[in-house]
Amino acid sequence: QTRSLLGVFEEDAAAISNYINQLFQAMHRIYDAQNELSAATHLTSKLLKEYEKQRFPLGGDDEVMTSTLQQFAKVIDELSSCHAVLSTQLADAMMFPITQFKERDLKEILTLKEVFQIASNDHDAAITRYSRLSKRKENEKIKAEVTEDVYTSRKKQHQTMMHYFCALNTLQYKKKISLLEPLLGYMQAQISFFKMGSENLTEQLEEFLTNIGTSVQNVRREMDCEVENMQQTIEDLEVASDPLYLPDPDPVKFPAHRNLTRKAGYLNSRSKTGLVSSSWERQFYFTQGGNLMSQARGDVAGGLVMDIDNCSVMAVDCEDRRYCFQITSFDGKKSSILQAESKKDYEEWICTINNISKQIYLSENPEEIAARVNQSALEAVTPSPSFQQRHDSMRPAVQSRPPAARTSSTGSLGSDSAALSALSLDSLVAPDTPIQFDIISPVSEDLPGQAKSSGQSGRRTNPFGESGGSKPETEDSILHQLFIVRFLGSVEVKSDESPDVVYETMRQILAARAIHNIFRMTESHLLVTCDCLKLIDPQTQVTRLQFPLPNVVLYATHQENKRLFGFVLRTSGGRVESRQTSICYIFESNNEGEKICDSVGLAKQIAFHAELDRKASEKQKEIDRVKEKQQKELNKQKQIEKDLEEQSRLIAASSRSNQSSTEGQFVVVSSSQSEDSDLGEDGKKKRESE
Repeated sequence: QTRSLLGVFEEDAAAISNYINQLFQAMHRIYDAQNELSAATHLTSKLLKEYEKQRFPLGGDDEVMTSTLQQFAKVIDELSSCHAVLSTQLADAMMFPITQFKERDLKEILTLKEVFQIASNDHDAAITRYSRLSKRKENEKIKAEVTEDVYTSRKKQHQTMMHYFCALNTLQYKKKISLLEPLLGYMQAQISFFKMGSENLTEQLEEFLTNIGTSVQNVRREMDCEVENMQQTIEDLEVASDPLYLPDPDPVKFPAHRNLTRKAGYLNSRSKTGLVSSSWERQFYFTQGGNLMSQARGDVAGGLVMDIDNCSVMAVDCEDRRYCFQITSFDGKKSSILQAESKKDYEEWICTINNISKQIYLSENPEEIAARVNQSALEAVTPSPSFQQRHDSMRPAVQSRPPAARTSSTGSLGSDSAALSALSLDSLVAPDTPIQFDIISPVSEDLPGQAKSSGQSGRRTNPFGESGGSKPETEDSILHQLFIVRFLGSVEVKSDESPDVVYETMRQILAARAIHNIFRMTESHLLVTCDCLKLIDPQTQVTRLQFPLPNVVLYATHQENKRLFGFVLRTSGGRVESRQTSICYIFESNNEGEKICDSVGLAKQIAFHAELDRKASEKQKEIDRVKEKQQKELNKQKQIEKDLEEQSRLIAASSRSNQSSTEGQFVVVSSSQSEDSDLGEDGKKKRESE
């Protein structure tokens, strides 16, 4: 019965221990949370005090917000002190009692249980030995030791059992105390915390909190109104921007702005990665004054790409990509190939860079000036709409025009004409004359100013003067210089006496190209020889155009942009063969305009000296022919005198004999035939005439 009852008490003690452990963990969580709350409240107060030291990019100096947060920091700091006091009270009044019960009383029960079990086992072992004693009186000493052992173990078991039973009975009271005392301490700590809070929350603080609540509601209403306005704006923008979502919008609905002096947007930039390979990188480009800038994603500021003052821009074909254009710096040392996303951006970028290159952005109203310049350029030129019209318009009309008296070259930049300096620009370029933007191959058309011989069209030309079979006419030329040029256009001009003709033609052709979106240029090789100028296809080596050097009467380089050069070709053609026309051809080179003009001048000098040498040689040959003719006449006269003397001797001999006379006549005839054979064809004809 005792052991059965002991088992019930032990089971109850195990249940108490399990429950107390769970309750201890829950209260410990309360204590930890209170400590965390106290620390977090203190940190919040500290951060609110540091608000005035923060520098927000969009916040600005808001003194009202700063003072409000300082007030909140003061109140929260007081609450933090209250939470710290509450944490201390919870540690003393709640955690200490339950920790003592758990660590001291429950562990004491477990220890006594182990000691009672050991004493019970020792008593059982002593009884077992005592029961094995023999009936005979053999060894009194062993019997006495066993009896003593039983006495000691039984006494120890009884004493241990009494202490163990007492602890189990006491545990029932300690259980109640350990449950109620922590809860009492928790409630007292909370009541004390609430009392401190009520003391801190005065009527002034309540009024402050009411005002703050009202302000928060006002801010919320403003936010809702702003959000509603932004949503309406977003809807309107979505409706208006729907066509712009297309990468290449319709140019009719969204025309390009040609009067811009500033432009920004994303472009693809081409960079070489090897001899034949290249890569494209998308970056944000923008103009800043006379500079083209780029900024990669993530960069703080943009970097300089190139100076676009006096630069040139043109459309190019690059790796089968659309909307590509090339910008070349004024000195020709730096160039960049870029790709726009749409045709509109493509045209706007080219027009904007053209306007910037003219330094229009330095004026007060750059867009207005750009519009005026483009409008005046539009009125000054009338490009032909089609290929056939361009070709037909190149045939000059029938009108009387006195032929030019001067046929010599004027030089590149050194020649001036006082007579033409007073003429207006309209008198330089023929009015209502269309501009030719394409190179018409001699295979299909015969342009004025082009010397075309039979069998020349479509023939491949080696620009370096080497030949595989038949020898071209330029092979014997002393000068062979090759330049890379791009044809800009040609137009008929009235005069070929001054470089102003070339300058004005350059201005009109460039303006016409910019206004009418003619950005594409044909690249060719210009071969300068002492006989002619040739435009050669760089891929097929077929001669596109050939200009006889004597007909090139004027050539000049642009005064500022040294890549531009042109020459005037004087020729006779059209409907009236006797009428002379002058056509100005404009080209762009790789910063070699002056070199090309110098080369043309050198070629004309060489051709001039060669012509002088040829004339001197012909004159010398004529003198030699006259001397030879005189010598032949003298020899003929001597031969005649000799023949007469011979005839005299024969006649004297014929008087001696008649037979000899007949023979003498035969000798005379033979001598005459021999004389005729010696004189040759010229002598025979003269003899017959005599």
